[in-house]
Amino acid sequence: MREPEFQQSGWRNRMTNPIRIIVTDDHQLVRTGLAEMLQRLDGIEVVGQAENGEEALFLCQKLKPDLILMDVQMEGMGGISAVRSLKQHHPGVKTIALSTFSAPETVRAMLDAGACGYLLKNITTEELESAIRKVDQGETVIASDIEASAAKPDSVDSSEFADVVLGTQQQKVLMLLTKGFTNPEIAAHLGFSTTTARYHVSAILTKLGVSNRAEATAIAIRNGLIDETKL
Repeated sequence: MREPEFQQSGWRNRMTNPIRIIVTDDHQLVRTGLAEMLQRLDGIEVVGQAENGEEALFLCQKLKPDLILMDVQMEGMGGISAVRSLKQHHPGVKTIALSTFSAPETVRAMLDAGACGYLLKNITTEELESAIRKVDQGETVIASDIEASAAKPDSVDSSEFADVVLGTQQQKVLMLLTKGFTNPEIAAHLGFSTTTARYHVSAILTKLGVSNRAEATAIAIRNGLIDETKL
């Protein structure tokens, strides 16, 4: 059996007091597969599974985990918003982002929100285990194939988005996107149809030059494009 990459004293403690983990991912097969794999590792206990950020927050309050594996883009509350809320309400709980997205803006936004690490889903079991144990010991882990600049606070040039102009409704929609709202929820909150909500989301993604909500959320948070007073 290979030697785990962390302090032996921590290992002995974790044999009788395992690292309690919640796995958060909106794909059931991914979520279940991760949970089953982690459950086979010594000193690690999967105490819950969540399909989005809101459910992760609920389970965190109920199950008192040590660490949460968090997907970035999910239906409902996404990873960035969830990590920000966890940092505020459960500062002792550590989070590791586990995603397919490697854009520097997304990585930086997750780390700024309070994540202790950012990993890609193509990692091996051994790499994930090592990362979990390192974060449990207080370290920060970043996937080796993510651009080094993504982990640097000054890596994002906000001037790139200085000329982005969003209408009043689009600013409101973008704010709700950063909070993890779905299109129907945006429509209900702002009083228009789901089709209109979908149109505004598409327009926002186009203006920001991104292809998904996670990247839009990351850019909005990193570059101060949201103003809660407009809601």
